[in-house]
Amino acid sequence: MKGLYGMADASFGDPVALGTLLLEVPLCALQLRAKDWPTERVAQALRTLHPLCVRAGVPLIVNDHAELAALADGLHLGQDDGPFPPDCGLRGRSTHDLLQLQRAQEEGVDYVGFGPVFSTATKRSAGHGKGLDRVAEVTLAATVPVVAIGGITRARLPELRATGVDAWAVISDILAAADPLSAARALAQP
Repeated sequence: MKGLYGMADASFGDPVALGTLLLEVPLCALQLRAKDWPTERVAQALRTLHPLCVRAGVPLIVNDHAELAALADGLHLGQDDGPFPPDCGLRGRSTHDLLQLQRAQEEGVDYVGFGPVFSTATKRSAGHGKGLDRVAEVTLAATVPVVAIGGITRARLPELRATGVDAWAVISDILAAADPLSAARALAQP
């Protein structure tokens, strides 16, 4: 998992339209995040996005909805979301420190999300930014790919990439941009 990790976040609009737009640039994965949506609505969005992701060769990851993992290529869970169900495809776990990284690796995840790297308004409960030194520390200790998240912008990307992080999930700097496609293209550059 290397490069831009796309986030089709329902808090920024229709995640199907956002996901479709993000698939126009090179992504290492696309995550559907619709935290406040009912299960059937998330399922319908997955049914629409999955064939588009297959055509693009991009794995589709569902956030939080373990019961819908079969409609995607993987499942991303937070620290309080419980264990992964069997046969859920790719497994990603949000982490915030080295102990959580270690636990995630012990449970057999395929990648970890780490953050917030910088302070972020997208997820108010995320806490203060961990900083680039912590990203570098986690990346060095990790045996699985690390996806940095939280407050990442085009201006901050070069210094973030210098930490050795594998991938970066960008939400506001793309989805709130005047031209989201141009913003995504800039953040997807190798």
